Amino acid sequence: MTRTYPVLQGLNPDRAQATGADSLASLIWLTLGAFAIGTEGFMIAGLLPALARDLNVGLPAAGHLVTAFSLAYAIGAPVMAVLTAGLERRRLLIVAMGGFALGNLLAALAPDYAGLLAARLLLALSAASFMPAASGYAAALGGPERRGRALSTITTGLTLAIIAGVPLGVLVGQGFGWRATFFGVAGLSVFSLLGILIWLPRQRPGVTAGLGERLALAKRRDILGVLVTSVLTVAGTFTVYTYLSFFIAGVAGLGPQALAPVLLGFGLASAVGTQLSGSAADRWGARSIVIVGGGLALLAYLAFSLSAALEPARAMLVLLPAILIWGFASLGADNGAASAAGGVGSGTGADQSLDEFLGDLPRQRDGCRGGRCGHFQRRDGAARLGSCGICSGSSVVGAAQRQQHIRPKVMAAAMASHRKRHHDHRFGSASRFQAVA
Repeated sequence: MTRTYPVLQGLNPDRAQATGADSLASLIWLTLGAFAIGTEGFMIAGLLPALARDLNVGLPAAGHLVTAFSLAYAIGAPVMAVLTAGLERRRLLIVAMGGFALGNLLAALAPDYAGLLAARLLLALSAASFMPAASGYAAALGGPERRGRALSTITTGLTLAIIAGVPLGVLVGQGFGWRATFFGVAGLSVFSLLGILIWLPRQRPGVTAGLGERLALAKRRDILGVLVTSVLTVAGTFTVYTYLSFFIAGVAGLGPQALAPVLLGFGLASAVGTQLSGSAADRWGARSIVIVGGGLALLAYLAFSLSAALEPARAMLVLLPAILIWGFASLGADNGAASAAGGVGSGTGADQSLDEFLGDLPRQRDGCRGGRCGHFQRRDGAARLGSCGICSGSSVVGAAQRQQHIRPKVMAAAMASHRKRHHDHRFGSASRFQAVA
């Protein structure tokens, strides 16, 4: 039994909604949605040869399907967050996941290259709307005590997609054709959509920052460093990842049947790297993790270049360990960069960093501008902002907490109300308290 006060609930309405939830079990439907988005976004790398052959286009044109998705996602995340700021969050999740399911159906039925490209753009905008909204919804539902656990539930879907979804999608594509993979992801999206419709409670929209405020925040040196490091790290990673099937076939002579196990190894190594990098950053500092991760990734790229000059049998001995090191180091370095500026601790990648810093970003109210009065501090796997009296104890959704600036007079009134209610409770006026199960 938890006691709460109406005045304090008014200062943080998300708190009341969070404590009203019996558990975080309903977030499994958002995890399934994240799994579907991650699977669709990464599996296309293993389908490029079949896509290029079936659509009668060259390899560079097939690669543009990945480029278009990435650009639409990166630009669409902050723009869609501003355009949909007034929507109730559950409704936004329904619209976004419905659009994602529709995009997969259109991709599976695309008659030509232009149709598939248009479907990929719809998929990117839907994913760019869903992932920040899912993170914000989970943060509010979990409340301050369970917010980190709630966010990790969402990012688990992306991790599982890299480990299992992508290799499985490649196997389905090789056995039944690339269109079957889009049908499969559409089915996962429909299941997620139904779960959101049936099980997720409504949640009113937060106060969302405008596009200008987001860009102003991105100008801060600490956050700009996160974004630049994330973009460079993941751009290098997935430029190679996109054409990995062609590379291992040409260098090591591995056929299409070997691609799924290779991608599985990459996914497992990436999951281990992102998990360990969060703990290591807390112990040795994020700067050290970025340097070590970047150095290991550079070593892997040098090994790739060396393998291209060797005979296939010897190249395979160099290439396969290099892929494991590459998967372990690349996303771990990005995760360390996020930790350096108080970002999410573990289980995320650059997409998640961009989502949370430029996606579902709360508006900063009275008091400090741009958070310049304080600094990010790691606490319980989350990041908190502040050192001044106004910002103290507030939180940032983009770094696993929601930031709310409270006027000093309002806070004083809240504390006065707290003392009065405590006094009334001691002398028999307990009925003024509100009990929340």
